[in-house]
Amino acid sequence: MPSYKLTYFDGRGRAETCRLLLAAGGIEYEDNRLPQEQWPAFQPKTPFGQLPVMEVDGTMLCQTNSIARYVAKLAGLTGKTAMDQAKVDMIMEGAVPLFQKAGDVVMGEGDEAKKAEKKKDFEENFAPKFFADMEKLAGDKGYFVSNQLTAADIAFYGNYESIKDFVTLPSFDKYPKLKKVVASVQANPGIAKWLKERPQTAW
Repeated sequence: MPSYKLTYFDGRGRAETCRLLLAAGGIEYEDNRLPQEQWPAFQPKTPFGQLPVMEVDGTMLCQTNSIARYVAKLAGLTGKTAMDQAKVDMIMEGAVPLFQKAGDVVMGEGDEAKKAEKKKDFEENFAPKFFADMEKLAGDKGYFVSNQLTAADIAFYGNYESIKDFVTLPSFDKYPKLKKVVASVQANPGIAKWLKERPQTAW
């Protein structure tokens, strides 16, 4: 069996989708949570100076969705056909802006008035449109692709779950298909166990 080591900071953030996929696949790995003070020394060792990275028998992979797709393949969560796999990739990429935009609202530069303006725009314009677009792509049975759990569902959930405590997001009551997707992800035994037992962090 290969050895897997996922390195990120001590938070959910960009690594949580990968952790959720690993949990869904029942894949054992080292969850390496790098203290902030160790980042300057570790950064030059990474391919692009960013986290997360995953080491597979010592070979380092980077970029969140590249790692996520690799793990999804190991876990059998990429879709059965070429078209299904393309749709899974589409949702995975499409889910990223939710995290990025929210991150800019919470962590971005600017005075308090500018931050408040960004937050208002995110909550009143971007997020509702994002949820509406995703609702159109979700299936009636709680999955985005082929009526079975795939990395698409987990990526949507992972990006949503990583930001929900920091910004006001639309109620899933307005988006019944997405509400079912969230329930499907949370019902996976590996993910349910991870959500119950994972380290409690501020973000």
